[in-house]
Amino acid sequence: MTEQDLSKEQRILRVMRKVLSNIVKDATPQPGMLHPLSEGTIQDIRECFGLIAAREAELAGEAGLARNERPFYSDEPQQAKVVPLKTSGLNKGKKKED
Repeated sequence: MTEQDLSKEQRILRVMRKVLSNIVKDATPQPGMLHPLSEGTIQDIRECFGLIAAREAELAGEAGLARNERPFYSDEPQQAKVVPLKTSGLNKGKKKED
């Protein structure tokens, strides 16, 4: 789905998710240092991500899109295997009964 195919609300949600994740990345301290955000603010950010994900799921459901689809490489082995069935030799030993 391209950016032009998305509704205005979907584009807003995508940008909000991106901005929030960039804020989290920028505010994350090095190991051993104190976190600059309070525990309440961290919880609020988690709730925002949850609300964004829930609304995106609702919009995808309304549009008939599956949320479990993931991109794959064309040379990546697929889960489903095609099993060829030969039906030409199955009826050799049987006689047609009228």
